[in-house]
Amino acid sequence: MGEKLNDWAIQVEDELKLMPTTETTEMQQWDKQSIYKVPECFTDLNKKAYKPQFVSFGPYHHEEPHLEPMEKHKHRALLHFLKRSQKPLASYVAALAEVAQSLKGSYESLDHIWQADTGRFLMLMILDGCFVLEVMRTSTLQVNYYSENDPIFSEHGKLHIVPYIRRDMMMLENQLPMLLLTTLVAVEKEEGTKFHEIVNKLICKFCFPNPWFPYDASIGECLHLLDVYRSSLLIRVRTRRKIRAHAQGNEVIRSSTGGNEVIRCAMELSDAGIRFKKSRSATLNDISFTGGVLSLPPIVVDGTTESTFLNLIAFERFHVDFVGNEVTYYIFFMSKIIESAEDVSILRTGGIIKNALGSDDDVVKLFNSLSKDLTLDPLTILYGLHGTVNKYWEERWVRVYIMKNYFRNPWAMLSLIAAVFLFFFTLAQTAYTIISYHDPAKN
Repeated sequence: MGEKLNDWAIQVEDELKLMPTTETTEMQQWDKQSIYKVPECFTDLNKKAYKPQFVSFGPYHHEEPHLEPMEKHKHRALLHFLKRSQKPLASYVAALAEVAQSLKGSYESLDHIWQADTGRFLMLMILDGCFVLEVMRTSTLQVNYYSENDPIFSEHGKLHIVPYIRRDMMMLENQLPMLLLTTLVAVEKEEGTKFHEIVNKLICKFCFPNPWFPYDASIGECLHLLDVYRSSLLIRVRTRRKIRAHAQGNEVIRSSTGGNEVIRCAMELSDAGIRFKKSRSATLNDISFTGGVLSLPPIVVDGTTESTFLNLIAFERFHVDFVGNEVTYYIFFMSKIIESAEDVSILRTGGIIKNALGSDDDVVKLFNSLSKDLTLDPLTILYGLHGTVNKYWEERWVRVYIMKNYFRNPWAMLSLIAAVFLFFFTLAQTAYTIISYHDPAKN
């Protein structure tokens, strides 16, 4: 054997000795990670959806040339943050140094440069963390400590620049650990313990500037901004264990309603008498089907929808066994209901879709793009819903077929009536012939 092979074998043996000795230890290793690089096989269809276009947060896209212009604004934000907090920079550095390894562990694939140079890594964390807090605060609070003509932190910046920053904040590769933000707030405020609630509320106000998604303290501690956003889109945060228990408890229901069958589009469901209604809330898993009425949450479809949902789906895919698949299933469900512009029109009429993209065809293309290569988990809470809807449709398919193929065309309807009349006339004639044959006395 060659020397290179021997060296490799020795390296493998050394790594084997360092492997976790228990399953719990190995689980804790994966549990630390929450920020992932999206593989090229996922990004090929839409690279811009996963790559920041305006500003970088964290190490993955730091110092990319097209993002460099924002670095000077990060430094300005840090100065404003420190001046207003009246705490020395050393206090923040010391607090973050204590959790530096946990911050590094949040990143799935951290370059050795950041692993080796903790000082440089903490400098990046402080600059990016303070900038995020300043952007969210100046965008949601009435008081603004920046000048009126500030290119970022002004009313003008809020209108023309912040939407691009917000979009980049939603990208999985561009996340900052929640531990970073809560530690900065803890040093700044000194008093209190529920700093994650302060940050969660700030994120919700920043990401949802409308009354559809009021802040809910029950979302609990999250991993980063994208996780807070996702949790706020759902009625309540479910652990994987709860999902599994619920799914197992409904196994009979799923199998009896055909949970793995094709979902009918809105037009077909409407032809079967199914009505579409806007749900009482805008949370994505507020979907129900009762008495022929399919209730769906309202959604605004605009230029940021595709990027945001692609990153939410990526987060659910790569953060194994912790967050669930509700967003993925919602997109899958909607993509099956929306197959044509006519389907979009039905949902718009029901107040379910607010189209800010342009034409209804654009909405169809959007959901088709979002649903490519999606794999469903049968343990998802809403997995059996489409089976229930299909069962309702199947019970009415004969009526649907007749209505669609005969009663919409007057000539076809007349042909059907004539065919039915001819059938009964022939049946009566046959019956009369049989009776006459068996009772010749009546002849």
